[in-house]
Order: sequence, then C-alpha cells, then structure tokens
Amino acid sequence: MKKTFSFWTLCLGATALTWDAHAASPDMQQNKVLHAQSDSIPGKGKVTRSAVHHTAQMPQPRNEQISVTRSHSISHGSEQTVGQKVMQQFVPGTNPLKVLAARTPGLSFSSGDALGLDAWSSSLYMRGFFWNELGMTLDGIPLNDQSYNTVSGLGLSQAIITNNIGFMSVSQGGGAVNVASNTNLGGAIQVHSSDPSDRMEGQVSQMFGSNASFRTYGRFDSGKLNSTGTKFYISYARSDTHKWKGGGDQLQQQAEAKLVQPVGQDSHISAFMNWSNNSQWGYADMSLASIRKYGWRTDDYYPDFSKAYAAAAAGNYDTIYDGGQHQVSYLGGLTLDFALTNNLRWKTIFYGNSEVLYTTYGNPYQPSVNTMGGTSAAPFSEQVWQSHEVRYGMTSSVQYNIAHNTIESGIWLENNNQEQSNYFYNEPTLASGAPPLLTIGPYNTYGKAFMSPYGFKWTTDTFQYFLSDVYHPVHNLDIHAGLRSMITTTSGGAQWQDPAFTGSTDPLANGSLTAAAAFLPHVAVNYRFLPGHEVYFDVAENMRGYQVQAYEGGGASPWSVQNQATFKGLQKTLRPERDWVYLVGYRYTSQPVIASIDAYHADAYHRLQYGEVPGSQGLGNIVGTVVDTGHVSIYGVDAALTIQPFKRGVMKGLSAFSSISYNHSTYGSDFPNGSGGYADTRGKKFVNFPQIMYKANITYGYKGAEVHLDANYYSKRYFSYTNDTWVAPYWLVNLGARYRFGDYGPLKGLTFDFSVYNLNNTKYISMMGENGNPTSGDAYSMERGAVRQYFGTISAHFY
Repeated sequence: MKKTFSFWTLCLGATALTWDAHAASPDMQQNKVLHAQSDSIPGKGKVTRSAVHHTAQMPQPRNEQISVTRSHSISHGSEQTVGQKVMQQFVPGTNPLKVLAARTPGLSFSSGDALGLDAWSSSLYMRGFFWNELGMTLDGIPLNDQSYNTVSGLGLSQAIITNNIGFMSVSQGGGAVNVASNTNLGGAIQVHSSDPSDRMEGQVSQMFGSNASFRTYGRFDSGKLNSTGTKFYISYARSDTHKWKGGGDQLQQQAEAKLVQPVGQDSHISAFMNWSNNSQWGYADMSLASIRKYGWRTDDYYPDFSKAYAAAAAGNYDTIYDGGQHQVSYLGGLTLDFALTNNLRWKTIFYGNSEVLYTTYGNPYQPSVNTMGGTSAAPFSEQVWQSHEVRYGMTSSVQYNIAHNTIESGIWLENNNQEQSNYFYNEPTLASGAPPLLTIGPYNTYGKAFMSPYGFKWTTDTFQYFLSDVYHPVHNLDIHAGLRSMITTTSGGAQWQDPAFTGSTDPLANGSLTAAAAFLPHVAVNYRFLPGHEVYFDVAENMRGYQVQAYEGGGASPWSVQNQATFKGLQKTLRPERDWVYLVGYRYTSQPVIASIDAYHADAYHRLQYGEVPGSQGLGNIVGTVVDTGHVSIYGVDAALTIQPFKRGVMKGLSAFSSISYNHSTYGSDFPNGSGGYADTRGKKFVNFPQIMYKANITYGYKGAEVHLDANYYSKRYFSYTNDTWVAPYWLVNLGARYRFGDYGPLKGLTFDFSVYNLNNTKYISMMGENGNPTSGDAYSMERGAVRQYFGTISAHFY
C-alpha cells in the first residue's frame, strides 16, 4: 500500500508533460486560422482540421489536428492511416487490427474465425515484429502487450467498440517518441475514437450470418446540450456466433460512453469508458500430422462429454473435451487538453484499466479426484489459468511553438499490479449423469479446486520521458529530432507452488528485473520537393521491458523458468531487448494516383527466446530458461498503389488498391535444443511470418450501390526454428456489396451490406505458434482459418 501511495504521489506531483507530434507534418498554410474547416486532399476525401490556430510562427504537428471523417488513407511520411471509409467495407464488429492489416503493407493478421475475434487463434505481425513487440494506444491511453493471456496490457478489440473508431494510424518506422509504450520495438499503432455528434441522433445496425452469427449495435449521441457545447454518446454492442467447426459459442458484449466538454475556443475535457465481457469456446490446436490423420475439420469433443470421457480413459490424447476463455475488462480515461496561450498547449491523460481473465481446457493428463461421494473420478479435469491485472497511469505533455519549431516534452507513468494462478477443478463422472463444467465457468460446481500448482504476483512500474523538436525551416520540409528515456521495473514472482505438479521442491522464480535506457534517439525527415511528391527518412532506437509470465508460460519471460536458481542466473546475465530501425521511402499523391515505396532495416539485439537445457529439476528432468539469441537482422521492401482513374461519368466510382511486401528476417544464433546441444537456427528465417504478401482491393460505386473485392496472398511460413517444417502459401478472397436505400420516414441512410468471407473456400493455416514453435519438426500449435462465411447487415440513423 505504501508503495502504491508513493508512486502516485510522484505521479500527481510531476510537472513534465507529454506530446502528440510526428515528424511527418503536411504542408502548413501560413498566416491562417482554421476552425473546424473541411479541406479536400487529392484522392483522399474530407479531412476535419478542428480548432487549431496556424500562424507563420506557429507550425502545428499533424496528428494534433487531423481526424478522418471519411477517407481512404490519409498517409504522410512513415505513417499510414485508415479511416471510416475503409472500415465500412468490413463486417461490423471485425477486429480493427484485421482491418488495418488488410490495407497496410507489411502487416499480417491471422485468426481462426472470419472476424478475427477469437482471442486464442489471433495474432498480428508488423514487418517481422509480433504484436507484443509493438506500441499500441487508444486516444493516447497505452494498451501495451496485445498477445493472448497478457497481464501487461489490454487487447484493442476489448478496449473499444469497432463502430466507434474514428481512424487508425500505424507508424512502421521506430514509432514517435511521444507514444506511451513499454513494448515498442518495431513500430506503433494509434487508434482514435470518434467524438460525439454535434446534433442529437441515433445509430443502429443488425448483423446476421453463417453459424448463427448475430451482432446488434446501437449508439445514441446527445448533440450539443448547452451553449458551452457539452455532448456525449453512449453505445452498446453484442456479438454472438456459433463456432464454424465443433461445438460452443463465442459471445462478446461491450458498453461504451464518451463525454466531451469544450472549454473556450480551443480547449476541451473528455472522458471515455468501456466495459467488455468476452466468453468464448476456442478452436482445437492442430499439427501438420493431425491434419493429415483426422482432416481439416477436427476440433475438440465438446459437447460430446461421453466421447471425451472414453478417449481420456483410454489414454487417447489427440484431442480434448473443450477449451476457451472468459474475460471481463474495464477501461477509463480522462483527457485535459488546454491551449494555455496561442503558442503553448498542455495535454494530460489519466487512465485506469482492470481485467480478469480465465483461460481453460479439459486436461486429460490430470484426472479429477473422487467427486460427489463416489468411488471413482473422471479421467480428466478442467485446468484454469486465472489472470488479474489492474493498471493506473497518466501521460502529460506541453507543446510550445516558437519561430519554425514545435518543441514537445512530456512523461508517462504507469503502475501495473499483475497476477497469474493455475487451478484444477473436478469434472463429474459419466455414471453420475451430472452436467460437465463449462469452459466459460463457473468452475467450482463440484467443489473447490483440488490442486493449485502455482500462483504469481508482480508489480510493474514504468516511467518514460521524452523531448522532441520538429523544425520547419521552410514550408515543405520537416526535420524531427527527439529522444526517449524509459525505465520499467517488475518485482515479484511465485507466491506458492505444488511440488507434485512442478516435480521439485525448489522454489519457482521470484525477484526483480529492470529495463532502463537513458537515451533512445529518434530522427526523421520529411521533404515535399514537388506538389504531391515526398521523400522521408526515419531512424530510431527502441527498447522494451521484460515480459511477465508465470511458470511454464511458454514465452521468453524470465519468471516462466523452472526454478529460482535459473532465474537468479538470468538476473546477472539478461539484457533487455533493444533495436535500431531504419526506414526510407517515397510517396506520390494526386487525384488519380497514390503510390508509395519504402525500404526498411532493423537490427535487434539481445532478442530473448525460451529454450531448454538439461538439468536435474523440473518435469522430465528439463530446466527451462530464457536465452539471449543475440543479433536478429530484418530487411524488407513495401510498395503500394491506389488508382482512381476516372474523374467523371459512370466509372467515377472505380478505385483499386494493391500492395506487395517482401521481408527477409533471420535469427542471429543457434538455439538450445533441450539435449545439451544447439539447434542449427543461425541464419534461418523467422517463424510464422510470410516473406511475401500481396494485397489487392477493387471497389466500384455508382449512386447508392457499391461492390468490392479483396484478394490477399501469403507465401509459405516456416513453422520450426530450423525451417524444416512450414505451411503452404495461400490466397484468401473476400467479396462485399452495399446498397444505400436513403431515407424512409424516421430511418435515415438505410443501408444493407452483404459480405462473403473466403469466397473460394480455401483451406489454409491461419494462426501459428499459439503454443510456441518447435525447434524442429511438428507440434500442436497451429489453427485452421475459417471456411466460407456469409454476413448481412442492416443499418440506419435516426435524427
């Protein structure tokens, strides 16, 4: 308690402040004051520049002023932006990261379901970096680690209702120094919620589709309530679908509210709150061998309890009874954004996040104990990992404009209290006729947990400071120089353990580790040398804190190793992961054509990898450890082209987008193979990420009708670290159509959307490595992508 108090005393007493600038600013018109003026950008649609003063002495950073109301992608420099016009081509409720990846070169999103909402079978890679190696913010609130079962962040799809996103931007260079993140190595994604409408209105939409998919969304905007402009919205979404293979439902409910209170002409206070409840039966893990043996549609036994019971009793562990999760999260933020003078701006965000997560599966390796007074027990039990996370934090910044400079300085502070525990609960005997446990709970139907293998608790404190200057010597040149200082400390570890489970009386990992860097530089240049032409350069050094996971967590976390002695050794030798990221590119923007190409390189140092070395403790006489694999090298090229060839006539609504990406990422050293030697991994390609991706979209709109076709190609992906196993390349094609019927009585903008996912019904592997990747050969650690699915949506507004 004292520790928390002293931390927040520091928070509230701090005066250094945070920023919102990027190096890549668009051309600024001099001696001009813009108030909520809509400007047309060639080939882009409308951009709202709200209440930001511009003078010859006061050039403004771009992302302080631009929000997308309807657009394709407003992109400048190393930053790519996706707005509502693109998002509306996807089924409502689709994971926003899936949308972003579909139209951004270098991003790869995979999921076992059509909408990307199944948490276990989803992942994102950006130019070879996994989503726990990226920065992620929502309205400036850090979301941090996006990976499954994390206790160091909150998944974006749980943090905001997709319909309420205004726009998303991704920086595939080093990411701006103002981004609050202790996970960023390979770039940053910033998501911005839409503001409440100035007029009172309502929105409703109803989606229905394959496998009894059913999604309801509603939003009410208050409009301006008084002369000061007070306004808010409240929103609710409920998504429910059956799994496309096997039994079980996937249900997510979200409620959300946002309040905006203008203050004067150019300041405001806003508050945001989101609640999410996510209950899902997951899909079975597969291997290459299991696909060949059982086919593509193999899944868990649920709801056939008797079949699972017989298989476990016979020692057949090829598949299990069930698996899934139940997650409840809360996220809230308060933003104070004040123009103190014409040249000085102050912005502060206070936020809090709480999350409880239960991840489960029917474990055939651990039978239940005698239940219900009987003499026998079920041959399997329900294993439940319980995670709990409570985060509080703040960012605060000042922005000062003088001459041709925009100077920014600020801090980020966060305190995160984390817990992960493991429990086994009894399943009933088949003879009792009692109902089995549900993977989404409750779990204590047949008594309290009969075994608790371990429990972990940590506290992670993060402090980040940044300083930056964007210098505009002339109107078409931006030079950015900045630095970050960051220190993140995690203290804690194992609180209890059961030697019957761990196979040893040696204590599990407990202790403190700190990742610190006083000087992480970032330099970027954006030069618009002719109308529509720009070249840009970006170089940055980044560092991330140590991953936090419990025993046998499967990731490269020092606390997941098999005993305290191993952890003590790592405390002396481990170094935090750091990298240098370089990017150079060119973009051309005109009314009919938008084209870009960039090349990038990253040198990652102290890349951590979970490994196994011989030992005398732990299950199977193997001691897990975390290995510094040294230098990792990444090279790549991305190119994109958008054309809208016709300015008038019936073909005016035709547009086409395509991109191609090449990535060459290799490991810098050999990995321990668990037998006292090392596997031949030096120079081998990254697992799970394709070397070549091609993405294409063609859209045609005429009057109230629109049709679009998306095609995506992914080259083969290596599954094992030695590259001796891989999954085949594949094409994935999606089709969509929309018709706007117009106004009918109280229904305004009545619209019907229809979508077909996986039009050619391709059999393909989506998620890979959810249970880790094998050093060599095969493993139960991949998911099949969804078969062909159909979705329809009816939506309307009320004024």
